[in-house]
Amino acid sequence: MWRILVSDDMRLGDVKYPGVLLDYRPGIGREELLEIIPAYDALITRSRTQVDAELLKRGKRLKVVGRGGVGVDNVDLETASRLGILVVNVPEANTRSAAELAFGLLLAAARGIALSDRKIRQGEWDRKFLGLELKGKTLGIVGLGRIGSQVARFAKGFEMRVLAYDPYIPKARAESLGVELLENLEDLLRQSHFLTVHTPLTEETRGMIGRRELYLLPRGAVVVNAARGGIIDEKALLEVLEEGHLFAAGLDVFAQEPPPKDHPLLHHPKVVHTAHLGANTFEAQERVGEAILERVVKTLEGDLSYALNTGFDPEALEALRGFLPLGEALGKLLAQITRGRPEALEVRFLGQFEKDPEPIASAVAKGLLAKVLGEGAVNLVSARPLLKDRGIGLTTLRSEEAGEYTRLVEARLITDQETRRARGVVIGGKPRLVGIDDYALEVVPEGYMLVCVNYDRPGVVGQVGTLLGEAGVNIAGMQLGRDVPGGRALFVLTVDQKPSPEVLEALRALPVLERVDLVEL
Repeated sequence: MWRILVSDDMRLGDVKYPGVLLDYRPGIGREELLEIIPAYDALITRSRTQVDAELLKRGKRLKVVGRGGVGVDNVDLETASRLGILVVNVPEANTRSAAELAFGLLLAAARGIALSDRKIRQGEWDRKFLGLELKGKTLGIVGLGRIGSQVARFAKGFEMRVLAYDPYIPKARAESLGVELLENLEDLLRQSHFLTVHTPLTEETRGMIGRRELYLLPRGAVVVNAARGGIIDEKALLEVLEEGHLFAAGLDVFAQEPPPKDHPLLHHPKVVHTAHLGANTFEAQERVGEAILERVVKTLEGDLSYALNTGFDPEALEALRGFLPLGEALGKLLAQITRGRPEALEVRFLGQFEKDPEPIASAVAKGLLAKVLGEGAVNLVSARPLLKDRGIGLTTLRSEEAGEYTRLVEARLITDQETRRARGVVIGGKPRLVGIDDYALEVVPEGYMLVCVNYDRPGVVGQVGTLLGEAGVNIAGMQLGRDVPGGRALFVLTVDQKPSPEVLEALRALPVLERVDLVEL
């Protein structure tokens, strides 16, 4: 039974998930949250709850944090990754709503809608105000992600020229939107009659639009921030508005929310405000709640397609879906058949992989460490840091040659005593073990397996089978591999029951066997 705590207000829809206990506690206080979080496997929040290092460390069972919405600046991603906690969000759920609000603020600021509204309510019918048209003007977009891209589409509909600055977006994406992607921010600012920002709040973006940047805009420009408070320096914005360089501004966010009642921007006639309403449409709220709950449940079940902090491309994780359990199985196998203290792990990717296969190496590391740290103590996020903490080097190699297979993964574990290898493929979406050391075989890597090394002599398997039969251990299958007739051989028995320590001791005492390793997958 997975226990999920929802700490902020949201609409979760009517879908019921078997095996999931959902506690809906919107508005829960900080102290109570710290007290109860150890009992939960997942936490779902909006922007109110601060998921910081203290909270994450208290969550001894926490495996997933779900952020309903786009930004995750209220989540300590570094600590979450270190603790092996996956963080997911739903960036596309409120894309349309946020983009529409940003463009609405842009229009409202350009046409003085808020100012005229206030005057009319005060009994003043002022028709002297002259606004700005959008047609033929240049819109500068900082951050051409989902929301920025949607704003660009709106702007093209208004016959605007659109520029963008985003060092993490390929030019091909901008070209597909009819947007000119500029190499530096200053060039964009100098040409933009309208400016809108759509980036997360990070150390890199905090205060990135300050007094100097605002003065690089043409005189009479309009500035909009419907992303995160703090990206535009509020003190600088006030000064530049007061000095008359800017025509107007539209703000949906503040560095401190809610802002102090005496915040000078709140009362400025050239500023139109909304109260962080980017995602606040009926449609977006329905999408956000339903989507984040679904993604948290899927992530708990092992689907990493939506995790932000795996360091891997979600499309790659989807394409490698069958290979991740294979990698984990190879790691678990090597952990149980290799003697000595691990010193290095090597993973080879052989053949043509559609996507970057690096996540498979993390899965191998996860399987290796799971047998040391226990199931649930390591995942794809924490596997590599934990491996490094233990002084175990991880190397990945690639080759286009995979022999008789299209794609093959080989893992090699080096200890202070020996080196052992295991190879596997995916057939019909299912993992297959196709080799151990120099021996070829084909086994489904699941359940209990006895990996036996012997000299190729008649009657070996018979003696082992007799001993297991007398102990009540049923053999489900067998695969044999050998180098040359009469030489060394390796065979794998899959069994229905876990052999007792006494049975293993008796097997190892058989003179026909060189070694016996029990593997549990």
